[in-house]
Amino acid sequence: MKALLRTTLLVLVLLAGFSCKKTQEPVVAEPRVETGDLLFVGIPMNYGDGDMAQAIADATSSGDTVNFIHAAILEVDENDAVWVIDATIAHGVDRHPLDTLFSDFTLHRGGTATFEVMRLKDNVNAAAYVAQAREFLGEPYDHYFMTFNGRHYCTELISDAYVDADGHRWFEPQPMNFKNKEGEYPSYWVSLFDSLGEPIPQGELGTNPQDLHASPDLIHVMYLK
Repeated sequence: MKALLRTTLLVLVLLAGFSCKKTQEPVVAEPRVETGDLLFVGIPMNYGDGDMAQAIADATSSGDTVNFIHAAILEVDENDAVWVIDATIAHGVDRHPLDTLFSDFTLHRGGTATFEVMRLKDNVNAAAYVAQAREFLGEPYDHYFMTFNGRHYCTELISDAYVDADGHRWFEPQPMNFKNKEGEYPSYWVSLFDSLGEPIPQGELGTNPQDLHASPDLIHVMYLK
């Protein structure tokens, strides 16, 4: 009788342990935006004709279905509100609510823009990078796409802000390309630089959203909207 009781108790204990294991599911945290994240804006292939977004896409497209034509820095304040620090023609180098960026990049010819949040794998100095980006607020947009001229375009701002105290730059400038896959300059670039009285800076050092998005130092976090 005692042996039977011991056996019964052992079976109950094992069943109880099995039941606990089945009900203990791992808790997976929802992804969320953090200060220092980067937001990439993409448009569908062949979205427009003759505008800046399409000119960027023509020059930097990697053949994917989405062309990334803008990049911005995200900052989360003490009230969990998300702010954007970026450089655009509309605002220059500016800090504004996330909804402003969504409005600025609304597609009016059909289709849907892509808003992808990426993060440095080593994000320990994120707040410092954002603080460095703030130092450029108020500068005009860099239509010239040249370095050290008191102006910034979108990825130039990121490249100049994401620099460690030892001078390590996370996004090093590379020779820029303004030509399309046929080896010709899109009409937008020709008209722009003619109006500026400057040659197209083909081969000059710079950055672009497509290359930054492909950086091995970044990981995908989430899509917005």
